[in-house]
Amino acid sequence: MKLKLSMLFAVVLAAASGGTCVLAKTAKDILVIGKSADPQNLDPAVTMDNNDWTVTYPAYQRLVRYKVHDGKASSELEGDLAQSWSSSPDAMTWDFKLKPGSKFADGSPVDAQAVKFSFERLLALKKGPSEPFPPGLEVSAPDASTVRFKLKTGFAPFLSILAIDGASVVNPKVMQYEQNGDKAQGWLAGHTMGSGAFQLSSWQKGQSIVMDKSPHPNGAAPAFNKVIIKFVPEASARRLQLQGGDMDIAEDLPPDQIESLKAQQGRQGVVVGDYPSLRVTYLYLNNKKAPLDRPEVRRAIIAAVDVRAIIDGIFSGQAKAMNGPIPEGMWGHDAQAAPAAFAPAKARELLAKAGLRNIRLGFLLSDKDPSWSPIALATQSNLADVGIQVRLENMANASFRERVGKGDFDIAIGNWSPDFADPYMFMNYWFESDKQGAAGNRSFYSNPRVDALLARAAHASALSERSRLYQEAQKIVVDDAVYVYLFQKNTQIAARSSVKGLVFNPMLEQIYNVQQMSKSE
Repeated sequence: MKLKLSMLFAVVLAAASGGTCVLAKTAKDILVIGKSADPQNLDPAVTMDNNDWTVTYPAYQRLVRYKVHDGKASSELEGDLAQSWSSSPDAMTWDFKLKPGSKFADGSPVDAQAVKFSFERLLALKKGPSEPFPPGLEVSAPDASTVRFKLKTGFAPFLSILAIDGASVVNPKVMQYEQNGDKAQGWLAGHTMGSGAFQLSSWQKGQSIVMDKSPHPNGAAPAFNKVIIKFVPEASARRLQLQGGDMDIAEDLPPDQIESLKAQQGRQGVVVGDYPSLRVTYLYLNNKKAPLDRPEVRRAIIAAVDVRAIIDGIFSGQAKAMNGPIPEGMWGHDAQAAPAAFAPAKARELLAKAGLRNIRLGFLLSDKDPSWSPIALATQSNLADVGIQVRLENMANASFRERVGKGDFDIAIGNWSPDFADPYMFMNYWFESDKQGAAGNRSFYSNPRVDALLARAAHASALSERSRLYQEAQKIVVDDAVYVYLFQKNTQIAARSSVKGLVFNPMLEQIYNVQQMSKSE
């Protein structure tokens, strides 16, 4: 069996690297996922990119996870490493009892000290994944099977944030790499060291990542021995490999190719799943760079962008125009608010009143999402109609994210999906002054009044009060024209019909429940 697997693996890698070998069908015990680009960083305490989480989420476990009901995802939580938990009446102290016998991939135990190490490391690094954790959080291990969290301030979504990728439990033995002169943070950027069902075994940049089944799986052993992630930049090539049987799942296919596959549903062994999603697409307007530091200019841009035409022309009407930051389906959404109207005459009037002419702006995008390029071209045309000249800069995704993170742009495009089921993901992340840049506030917006409302919403315990505060903050940020809210769209996943058990969760975009999945003959 080992010889058969090694020969097949060689063929898969040859195909991934552009070789001439062609597979008729991937092996039953191997899952092949096609993506457009490499991950950037695999350290769960550092990465804020769903593209990276395809690798990290199955490589690590967390204290809690999302429950699946009758094959469908939910926002309800259940224990992952935790067997049970309890909190004090004021929800300021939380105790988690660990399941006995859990092991990291190297066989060492997942105990309370390992959990404590992981959270203290996360909080000490102060990268994006630590942002939702309340300041002053203390973690202790009263005994080998108990983890205790003490909060200094109330934080309503505390339990929910323990399911995010940043809450992954890392094997403390990773610190051996620091002793060798290599910082653990740097080593984990390209390796995994967790207790998840699969661990990274090789990474050929630009070609493929191979993840092998852990020798110590916690829970039921997965059906797959390997998960292979192939990097194929061209969407048409990913589709052809999916149809030819060289891939089991193909990500980021453009709308026209998805519609073509749906029209042939079931033929060539390919099906397209259409899943209700909280994923949104919007334009970042850099509030710190002139002339976008002026609200009237941002309002003019919003009025000039024909969102309805983008939805109809690029997505055949299969998306919903957004009316504000919180999407439909998330509590706190303001169903009474209307999307911004397409009003080019108003845009010209605003620019004339501002005394601005010959505005020239850059528009950043990457090859990560095939729909971004036509959206950028449509936006460029819309803004030219009101006298704003836009230069498009299309670049590799890693460079794109780096420039966005440090604010080196005028306009940029982005997708966002929540990591946990709370409006905090769309409000606090997008608008808090201390989250500017890579952490979430990618328009570099600052408003003390909004900061105060968001802080109160995060700390309030009553859902009705939190919803009221979030809706009040929404009205302010919409009036401040912080972003161009484009659309909310279902997630569509193209896969071989032989793939079984795939469960899509709106909080886990680009993350697959590979431990529970399998393939039929």
